[in-house]
Amino acid sequence: MIFEPKDVFRKLEFDKVLDLLEKEALTPMAAEQLRALTPSMDFNWIDKSLRETREYKLILEKNDRFPLERFPDILPDLKMLEVDGFTLQAEAFQGILRVLILMRDVFRFFAGGAKKEIYPKLYDVIRELSNDEQLMKSITAVFDEKGEIRPDASPDLLRIRREIQQKIRELDGRFRQIIQECRSKGWLSDSPESFRNGRRVLSVPAEHKRKIRGIIHDESDTGRTSFIEPEAVIEINNDIFDLEHEERREIFRILRSLSETLRPYSNLLRSYAHVLVRFDEIRAKASLANALRAGMPILKEKPVFYIRKGYHPLLYLKNKQTGKKTIPFELRLNSENHILILSGPNAGGKSVAMKSVGLLQLMVQSGLLVPVHELSEFGIFKQVFADIGDQQSLDDDLSTYSSRLQNARVFLQKAHPETLVLIDEMGSGTDPKPGGAIAEAILRQLHRKGVYAVITTHYSNLKVYAFRNPGILNGNMHFDKDTLSPTYELKVGRPGSSYAFEIAEKSGLPRDLIGYARNRTGSETAVDDILIELQREKQELEEKLRSVQEKEQSLERLIKSYDSMHQDLDVKRKRLKLDQKEHELRISANTNREVDKLIRELKGEKNLEKAQEVAAKLRLERSEKARQVDEVSEEVVKLEQKSPANTMTRPIAVGDFVRLRAGGSTGQVEEIKGQKVTLLMGGLRITTTLRDLLPAAEPIAQPSAISASDIQRVADFDAKVDIRGMAKDEALQVLERFVDNALLTSAHTIQILHGKGTGVLRMVVKQKLREYGGNIARAYHPEDGGGDGVTVVELA
Repeated sequence: MIFEPKDVFRKLEFDKVLDLLEKEALTPMAAEQLRALTPSMDFNWIDKSLRETREYKLILEKNDRFPLERFPDILPDLKMLEVDGFTLQAEAFQGILRVLILMRDVFRFFAGGAKKEIYPKLYDVIRELSNDEQLMKSITAVFDEKGEIRPDASPDLLRIRREIQQKIRELDGRFRQIIQECRSKGWLSDSPESFRNGRRVLSVPAEHKRKIRGIIHDESDTGRTSFIEPEAVIEINNDIFDLEHEERREIFRILRSLSETLRPYSNLLRSYAHVLVRFDEIRAKASLANALRAGMPILKEKPVFYIRKGYHPLLYLKNKQTGKKTIPFELRLNSENHILILSGPNAGGKSVAMKSVGLLQLMVQSGLLVPVHELSEFGIFKQVFADIGDQQSLDDDLSTYSSRLQNARVFLQKAHPETLVLIDEMGSGTDPKPGGAIAEAILRQLHRKGVYAVITTHYSNLKVYAFRNPGILNGNMHFDKDTLSPTYELKVGRPGSSYAFEIAEKSGLPRDLIGYARNRTGSETAVDDILIELQREKQELEEKLRSVQEKEQSLERLIKSYDSMHQDLDVKRKRLKLDQKEHELRISANTNREVDKLIRELKGEKNLEKAQEVAAKLRLERSEKARQVDEVSEEVVKLEQKSPANTMTRPIAVGDFVRLRAGGSTGQVEEIKGQKVTLLMGGLRITTTLRDLLPAAEPIAQPSAISASDIQRVADFDAKVDIRGMAKDEALQVLERFVDNALLTSAHTIQILHGKGTGVLRMVVKQKLREYGGNIARAYHPEDGGGDGVTVVELA
């Protein structure tokens, strides 16, 4: 990213956020990484960082203990380990062991499948790594819990230490004898023994030193006491000295062997160290987010602002400590309206609001959660320019105004539509008239370049320019006229006033002085008042126009829905007629047996003419009923094809509204895979096939996707229905409602009790299920659950 000027981090106080992050780190390694954190333009990196932090914040909120504690920096030791033949010191192995133990615990944390599902982005950090506990066992075989070399680290070490202990016991016994002998003769001091040069010696007064045979190792500062190693223990001390030297050689050999064991795994150990530092960074970000009550906004690849309930992070923390309330703000900037001119009284919060926008943007692009509502939206900017505060420079011989003009020149040279520009008190520092004119010219160029900007000002001409030009919004920091105090609320849509006279009056200036000043300004204050009134009227008109447009769209949808419902009603009416005709045709077919019997009786009576007449009449009636069925069926098809939604020539696509051929319910296509379609219907998802769908008009918008009654219906749905004893028509209606509800509630299996009887109801069930096509995976009669009297249906 490009920042102008170079101290943007300091001006927007991003450096203070980094200070807070650094304090949250457990290790110096993570603190160093966090101190070097800078905003990125990589959408994927930002999204991943935000999601990682959000997941760790969830761990903190749930008190789901993540096994991360302080650990030493092992990278310098690993660098030395890569040198062939190099032997690490015991302290280095303790650091490596600490890292291995933490990584073992991290792998165990994610060992259960649930943690991988709840914290997928955190699991991605270790997904490519494997846990090698053998390395940890190799170290613990050498070191005990206190970090000391184990006595049994090798057979030779065990032998040496046993021999040392044996010699020490022998030395103790011999030394006690010598002390007793010398003490009885009065040759020892009050403290009879000491250690000098690693040797156990007697403390002998100077006058008796010639009486004891041995080696004098030292004398006291006064010369009154000599420290003598008795001749009788010299050989034992020599043996102990030799054994201790042998012990050191054996320990070095053990550490060298352990170094050789770990050397091939130096890259894996380095990966472990990097992973733990990464988790420490994420934990620090999550801890700060917890303090800020921050969340993850919606991330967009292109520049955009939609800040809802946003807070300045540092102000929020400061007020939180003192118990003060922090006022949130809302701001929306997009390609249509991309510049905000913010005006209002001094100390009203203009600069804080402007800095909040910049600081929140830098935090988001640095992968930090921000104190905004989670439905807020942040885009990605490639440049951030900020002109804030006094930039007078004695070294460069620049006044405050000259430095501002120099910044403006750089901004105009480098600005493009993916630039965020923040300017405080635009045009200030010189004569208001030429200063305001130059500021307007700069604003004009920034507007033409399409930059996103938040600019604070007191100049009326900039407010007027914003009023006259689309793409620029006026905004103000609300001021309570009654109490003459700021409320710190950002109001977008109207310019603000400086309230200079009101504040001056409150401060106690004489009335005649304020009256004189009012007369001197005259028309200038009138322009401000007129502009505010015009902006108010414009905003009211825009709101009314927006309301009318919404009503027109709603009316258009209502008309389309009415047409569709009217068409559906005709289709249903024809379908009902078709069902009646089919029913009559089926009844006619069911009377075949009786008619055949009648014909046989007539033939038996040798009344052949009458039998032929009856058969012909029957055939004519059945033919007429079949013709009526075909006509009504053809009418139904034509009506469905004439439906407004069905006139589309393109195939059904994602986002289209459709309805089920059988059930008639309307939903929206969410996903299409081959012939399988996933629908959103009443807030629930169902799966069906393309051939079972018909295009439909968009339904009238409902207040909410799922009502309490919908949820209750899902909860109360009984996956079993009993149609025994019902008439055929009644059974068909009950079955249709039952199967429709099963699909809407995403039931997997349903049971239909129809009994055995004559088999009529079983055929009715079979016929009705056939109408649902691809929604039925299979239907069968369970041998151990009712046999032919029950149909179990598995829904697709």
